[in-house]
Parts: sequence; C-alpha cells; structure tokens
Amino acid sequence: MKTRLHLTLIGLLLMWMPTFGQETGSFTLDECISYALKHNQNLLNSVLDRQSADARVRQTIADGLPQINGTLDLAYNYQIATTPLPDFISPSVYWVLFQESLLEARDLGEPDIFPAQFGTKYSGSAVISLEQMIFNGSYFVGLKAARTYTELSRKDQIKSQIDVVEMVSKAYYTLLVNQEQLELIHKNYNRLNSLLQDTQGLYEQGFAEKIDVNRIKVQLNNVTVEKDNIDQLINVSRALLKFQMGYPQSEELQIAETIDDIMFEEADIDQEQTFDYQKRIEFSQLMTNEELIELDIKNTNSQYYPEINLYGTLGSSMGAQSSSDLFIFDDNWFGLGVVGLRMNLPIFDGFRKSNIIQQKRIQAEQMINTKEQLKNSIDVEIMQTKISYKRALDNLVAQKENMMLGEEVFNVARIKYEEGVGSSIEVTNADADYKEAQTNYYNSLYDALVAKVELQKAYGTLYN
Repeated sequence: MKTRLHLTLIGLLLMWMPTFGQETGSFTLDECISYALKHNQNLLNSVLDRQSADARVRQTIADGLPQINGTLDLAYNYQIATTPLPDFISPSVYWVLFQESLLEARDLGEPDIFPAQFGTKYSGSAVISLEQMIFNGSYFVGLKAARTYTELSRKDQIKSQIDVVEMVSKAYYTLLVNQEQLELIHKNYNRLNSLLQDTQGLYEQGFAEKIDVNRIKVQLNNVTVEKDNIDQLINVSRALLKFQMGYPQSEELQIAETIDDIMFEEADIDQEQTFDYQKRIEFSQLMTNEELIELDIKNTNSQYYPEINLYGTLGSSMGAQSSSDLFIFDDNWFGLGVVGLRMNLPIFDGFRKSNIIQQKRIQAEQMINTKEQLKNSIDVEIMQTKISYKRALDNLVAQKENMMLGEEVFNVARIKYEEGVGSSIEVTNADADYKEAQTNYYNSLYDALVAKVELQKAYGTLYN
C-alpha cells in the first residue's frame, strides 16, 4: 500500500509539474519564438515605446483636469523702488487756502516732481490658484489622436514581433538544416571509412591497387574537412539563433525538432480567397496613419472655436517693517480672492490655419496613393512568394529523389567493386555524385523552409 501511495504521489507530481523545453535548454521552434517574444532586445524596446505612448495619452487627459498651483513668496526689500511723482499736494493746499480767501489767485505753473517710495521692508504673499478647462476643441480632438497614436504604437510593436518571428524562424531552420547535414556527413564518413578498410584489406590480399586505397583516402579526407566546416557553421548558426532570441550566449541551447517534424503543405499556397490586406501589419499601420492625418485636420479646424476656462485665486498678502511681524497673521496678512471666466476668441491669424489644413489634405491624398501602391506591392509579393514556394517544393522533391538515387548508385557500385566486377573509379565517382546530390538536397531544403516563412509573412499569417 505504501509503495502504491508513493507511486501515485510521484505520478501526480509529474503531471502537475510543467514541462518547459527552456529548463533543459532544448527548444522547439514555437518555444524559440515564445522565448524571443519575451527577451529579444528590440521587442523589449518596442514594449517601452508602447508604455511611453500610454503615458502620452494620460498626459493629454491631464490637460483637461483641474490645474491647481500654490505660490508662497517672502521678500526682503532692502532698497524700495523709488517712483517720481508730480507735486499734487501743493496745488491742493493752495486751492483750500484760495477758497478760504487766504491767498490771491495766481498761476502755480507746472507741478514739481518729487520722489516717493511705496512699500515696506518685508512683503509676502501666499496664493492658491485653480484653472479648469471648460471648452477647448483641440483638447478633445487631441485626446482621440493620442489614443490613435497608442494604437499605432501597438501596431509598431506587432510589426517588431513579426520581424523577430521571421528572423528566429530562419535562424532556427538554418541550424536545423546544418545539424541534419552534419548527421549525414557522419554517415558518409563512416561509410567511406568502412570502404577504406575493406579496400585496404583487398590491397593487402593483392585484389586491389594502391591507387584504389588513395582515391578513397582522398574522399575520406574531404569528408573530414567538410565535417569540420559544418561544425563551425553549426556554432555560428546556433550563436545567431541565440542572438535573435535574446538568449545568453554562454548558456547551452539545443533544438528539439528534426526535418521530419516540419510540414510542407500545398494548402499554404492558395489563400487568396481568405486574404485581407489588413492582415498585413504594414497596411494596418498605414490605415492608422491615415486616421491620424484626418484627426490632425480636425484639430486645426477646432482652433477656430473659442477657448473657455474657469479660473480662481485665493490667498493673502502682507507688508511689514520688521521681520518679526511676518508671522503675525492677524495684523499684517490681508486676504485676497478672485473667481472668473475667461474666453479666448481667435479672430484673424493671417490664414495660417487655412494653409495648414490645405497641407494636411494634400498629405491625406498622398496617403491614399501610398495605400494603393502598398496593395499592389503586396499582390506582387504574394505572387512571387507563391511561385518561389511552389518551385522550392518541386525542387525539394526532385533533389530528395536524386539523393536517394545517388545512394542507390553508390551502393551498387560498391557491391560490384567488392565482388571484383567494378572499379574503384566507379565507386569514387558514385560517391562524389552522391555527396553532390546531398548538398543539393539540403540547399533545396533550406530554400523551401525560407520560402515557407516568406509566404506566410506575405499572407500576414506568420504571427497572429
């Protein structure tokens, strides 16, 4: 019973634990893409750009909220400003004395100027002001434009994601093809090594010539060099895949799939009936830019409307001859307050806004032309990628058949040679043809994989 309980607990634990390829450093293509979407540096920057766009929307919203400011001002007027004033006292005194018949009438002439100082040594004020937007046409249009800008930022992020998926897929397929080719080169090496040993034995028994052994040694040396080259290519392609994923170069990374796991489907070619131009993120970005231009025109039009703001001020001011009196609030501080409604009405701007609107309308017409041009470009791209993918599949089938035939020809030539009815030249020629067929096959395999990625990108289905 205890054993069964332990096994049950272990089984439940294994079922509960998630199995992620990332934990062991072994990735499928989908896992590589998922990892890259979280760690690729370009995508991380695009996420930050989108966050910045969100903050821009909040900034625009804040312009329509109450704006409250406080000001505290304490000043020591060590030299009070002097204001020249006309002598208004002497004429007043003369007029009173004249009315009392104490002085005779006479012309006083131009009044004299005397300096006067107004103010105290210490002054201060404490004010809280509030301003609230009541109506501003540009604000509401700008708010919608800011949200549209956020949508454009989101699409820019999707465009970056699609680019990363494309680069990761191609890097993954490069590594996959190189690894598959390396396995075949190892088989070639083992095959030629076995043939060399057999030929060496025949030579020692007098049934083969030294030149036969040398020919096979040359082929074996070539395979050894080729194996070393592929090893280096694998290291480079693995480093490239890590770079595209944002994966640490110092960490181990293996791919978990083989060529047999990759599906080549003819159905990928025919998608015109379900194709929508807005599946292409470039076209969707263009639509959003077109909307931004229309909003820009509305924003300029809205500047013809008046702007209305409510404002208010509440505070106190003071003046004193001694710094110790600054904080005697009852005697030296005097309240102030104002509430008002302010309207700014544009009357004439020299046709400035009219010319801006004309420029924006021209941009809108240009955007229409650009959109049509992009449609035509997408149509051509789809046609080209369809042809390339179909041709790559046909070439892949032909090259695979050639490789199989090359292997069959080599096996027959080897059997004939071992039975003494064939020559070593025939074997080495068959081996060279077989290896050439292998190279052509793997080149066509890579071309087919890349064509598959480019076709999916053309249809806008590479990443949803």
